[in-house]
Amino acid sequence: MLKIGPYSFKSRLLLGTGKYPDFDVQKAAVEKSQTEILTFAVRRMNIFEASQPNFLENLEVEKYTLLPNTAGAKTAEEAVRIAKLARASGLCDMIKVEVIGCQKTLLPDPVETLKASEELLKEGFIVLPYTSDDVLLAKRLEELGCHAIMPGASPIGSGQGILNPLNLRFIIEQSAVPVIVDAGIGTPSDAAIAMELGADGVLLNTAVSGAGDPVKMAKAMKLAIEAGRLGFEAGRIPKKIYATASSPTEGLSVG
Repeated sequence: MLKIGPYSFKSRLLLGTGKYPDFDVQKAAVEKSQTEILTFAVRRMNIFEASQPNFLENLEVEKYTLLPNTAGAKTAEEAVRIAKLARASGLCDMIKVEVIGCQKTLLPDPVETLKASEELLKEGFIVLPYTSDDVLLAKRLEELGCHAIMPGASPIGSGQGILNPLNLRFIIEQSAVPVIVDAGIGTPSDAAIAMELGADGVLLNTAVSGAGDPVKMAKAMKLAIEAGRLGFEAGRIPKKIYATASSPTEGLSVG
């Protein structure tokens, strides 16, 4: 089970809801993924305008735990304001803290992320900060009391996969809270590798919504994450320089 604060989930796939070709494809992909957590940018929602289109309208949202995020925030102050807006609208007390520091790379601002996370923890939120694969920053966020750490595999939406598996492994090994690999996943094999490293979950969006067949890709990601987790729990064989016979050589007849 994936445990985040007081919540427990069977699925270790967290799925974004944006950029699908249409609402019908979005719904089908979400259902096929069997995710239990849906994430979305609060700024995309017209929370107080009932007449405006709701990009979650085709989904049975009561079946899911919603994870609003603070995408679009450039400062801690903005992130805190967005998070409070989400909670005031009754969406969820869980928040993904996202404070972007560079508009070209969309990499998170470490200082503002720390500030926002600290303030939101004081406000009683369940805080999941999106961060780079900085090992020490991940440790500082955990020490603040964050309920999960969400390091990026590579830049958001890039599909480059895991660029620095060593740092992800360090973050996972040192963390006592869930580590959810977020951003940059492109293929099911990327997701499987993240889970084989020991990640507790994977959050993705573009890899599914931007695929040629988002519904098939949603299922592929589900299966990859399950396979990667099983592989991690089973324990891989050690790597060796030389070959090792896979069949026993003792007791064989000669001639």
